[in-house]
Amino acid sequence: MIQISHISKIYKNDSVETAALNDISFEIKAGEFVAIMGPSGSGKSTLMHILGALDKPTNGTYLLDNENVGQLQDDELADIRNRKIGFVFQAFNLLPRTTALKNVILPMVYAGIPKVKREDTARKFLELVGLNDRMQHTPNQLSGGQQQRVAIARALTMSPAIILADEPTGNIASAQAEEIMDIFKKLNSEGHTIVMITHEPDIAQHAKRVIVLKDGKIISDKKNGHRLRKN
Repeated sequence: MIQISHISKIYKNDSVETAALNDISFEIKAGEFVAIMGPSGSGKSTLMHILGALDKPTNGTYLLDNENVGQLQDDELADIRNRKIGFVFQAFNLLPRTTALKNVILPMVYAGIPKVKREDTARKFLELVGLNDRMQHTPNQLSGGQQQRVAIARALTMSPAIILADEPTGNIASAQAEEIMDIFKKLNSEGHTIVMITHEPDIAQHAKRVIVLKDGKIISDKKNGHRLRKN
């Protein structure tokens, strides 16, 4: 599903070069649930932007579902973000004066999906995340955990190749965070591929595999408590 081969990302400021990622390689198979961890400055945010087709690597190759993301033009990147990546952000990124139902419908409007299908799809995924009775509520009428459920429902509408979650529990209470992680685990058990960026070890433990970054390099890659690789 994801192939990262010798990826580097170098930022230039005048004559100073800073390597945010330094020759990293890994694969994520379809159906995996992977957490990517690391301290501030480790490169995890840069990696998230590359995985989400929001930025391109300086060197190396990123294949998403057999498409070479690094070779795509801006309009093609926008298309792959809409078709193949379901984003779940820490800040929820919901339209504040728009109902949960309409927030979930929005990506399908951009994709040109027929109106009659959009609402049925949105209702199905809102029901999946347990918001049957909150569809007509606006974000300010929902708790943080409920807003994140709306964001997850929205991420699922386009049947993405991967769900990319960036600190998905960062803005919600611990009890609600556990509920959100239960939803991710349920989705993963149904075959969804999930990549989650987090700095919280207890949240990362919900994933089946944990990749740890430090200073732009992978320092460990573990699955079920057994180390797969150490650079």
